[in-house]
Amino acid sequence: MSVALYGSKSTASLVVHWLLVELGLEHELRMLDFEAREQKSPEYLALNPQGRVPTLVIDGQPITEAAAIAMHLADLHPAAGLAPAVGSPLRARYYRWMFFCANTLQPAYRDWFYPSEPAGEGNIEAARVQARLELEAAWQLVADHLDTDGPYLLGEQRSAADFMLTMLMRWSRNMPRPAETWPSLHAHAARMKALPSFAETYRREGITDWT
Repeated sequence: MSVALYGSKSTASLVVHWLLVELGLEHELRMLDFEAREQKSPEYLALNPQGRVPTLVIDGQPITEAAAIAMHLADLHPAAGLAPAVGSPLRARYYRWMFFCANTLQPAYRDWFYPSEPAGEGNIEAARVQARLELEAAWQLVADHLDTDGPYLLGEQRSAADFMLTMLMRWSRNMPRPAETWPSLHAHAARMKALPSFAETYRREGITDWT
């Protein structure tokens, strides 16, 4: 099986790279130069028409969207135990948290980092205020869940959803209230960052913050 990951440092491709390392999958890492707008090149747009990362190519078949890729990798390697059995109650909870990451946290982050997109240049500050409120409300919800049903999103079972959540916690590191200011989120992040695969992914990408 040939595997190639197209990504960029500190973007959503981090979770896919991390899972590839965690699963011990041989792969080629192709880091795109955003300043040179390689993500908008005709060659890359042929793989991912949105011109975003990540894109994972398995045996010539491109897959986009970080959460979808994470779920697919977990399903391809059931022995790793990163996804509950299909049709089980735990699988339903797994879907909930993966889609929470993709549908609640990621859009709010996009509004925070790119506030002109939803509101226009004249309303940037208002858009960022709203995005911060949405993110902090979401983190409170996750913290409350972990307080009662942790230590991971699915209780005692670590899943691909925890990898997604950890990446998204990292994105808050320079915000007015980082996710780790909630004790249960801090504990969750510490468990995930203690994985050898986390340090190895950081080493390969040359990332040194949020250790």
